[in-house]
Order: sequence, then structure tokens, then C-alpha cells
Amino acid sequence: MSRLDRRSLLAGSLALGAMPLIARIASAAPDPMSKEAVLFDPEVPVLGNPEGDVTIVEFFDYQCPYCKQAHPDVVRLVHEDGGIRHVMKDWPIFGPASLYAARLTLAAGEHHPKALAALMATPGRLTPEQVEATLTQAGFKIAALDAAYDADSDRINGILQRNSAQAENFGLMGTPAYVVGTVLFPGVVAPADMQQAVTQARNG
Repeated sequence: MSRLDRRSLLAGSLALGAMPLIARIASAAPDPMSKEAVLFDPEVPVLGNPEGDVTIVEFFDYQCPYCKQAHPDVVRLVHEDGGIRHVMKDWPIFGPASLYAARLTLAAGEHHPKALAALMATPGRLTPEQVEATLTQAGFKIAALDAAYDADSDRINGILQRNSAQAENFGLMGTPAYVVGTVLFPGVVAPADMQQAVTQARNG
């Protein structure tokens, strides 16, 4: 399988419901759909090994039940593998509570993984009040997160806008969705298939 670059059409996508991606030629302005923008946005939180040789991008929403169901399997794979960059791209499509949750967790800075884990462990849909209660129980002060968001809103909203633009350009219909290496998987991916995708990305 050829790797995605700024001039190539991805070839040989896995027979797992994967969709090939087209990488667009970069111009003087940053291309939001380039390999660098999708996989290596420096402002998007990275879990796992930041220096890993394979990247899994996860488009998710804190209210998406399928995201919450599948996320622990991805986290387990990332932990057991040790060589995966796990890029978490908030795509808050389930309404105001999702947007609020995304803004607060991105405002958590170095504590983002803790905030993310707390919200991903919640069942079902959320209200803004439930978002606050969950983060408070995890040890956060909502007033401090709100203040951090206010001070950094341009950067945080820029992240969310880029994530949304990428999801829409990929033609995603919902969450979750994953980019493994340079192959797009819309929807939940079985753990064995995710492992196969990582192996192919690493050996491709």
C-alpha cells in the first residue's frame, strides 16, 4: 500500500470497509487535507507514543455511544503496541453539550487525557450540567476550565473548525471514524481489524 503524500492517491486500502483518501497538492496556504494536517496537526492532542511510527486518528463526539463503546479497545491497542500515535480529533456533532465538552477538555491543557477519559467513560447522551459534574468528579474546577477556554478560545475553536472541515471533506456521515496510517475507516472497527490496519500501515 502506498503512503499518502501531497501528490498521490492512496492505493490498496484494506478490505475492511476502508475508503481511500485523496491527498491534495499543497499550495502556498496550508492545505487542511494534506497528510501533515490530518496526521500531524501540532495543536490536536496526541495520546499514546508521540514519536510512534504509526498514527491512528480518531474522530469522535463525547455523546456518541459507538465512540464510547469502541474507544477502550483502541486505547488498549495503543497501550499494548507502544508505537502508535493516537490523535484525538473532537468532532462535536451531537449538539451544544458536545461542543461544550470539547471546549472544556481542550482547555484542560496537559490534563486533557484525564478529562477525555472521564467523559468517554460516561453512558449515553450528556447535558452541559452532566459534563460539568463529570469533570468536577474527575478533579477539575469548571470555573478554571471556562477561564482557560476564554483565554485560548481562538486556538481551540480553530482546532474544532479544522477537525470539522476534514471530517466533511472525507464525507464522514457520523462518529466514530478513524484514519489508520493513511486509510480511512468510517464507523466502528473491530479490534482485530484495527490491529491488521496498524500492521499494514507499519509494513506498507
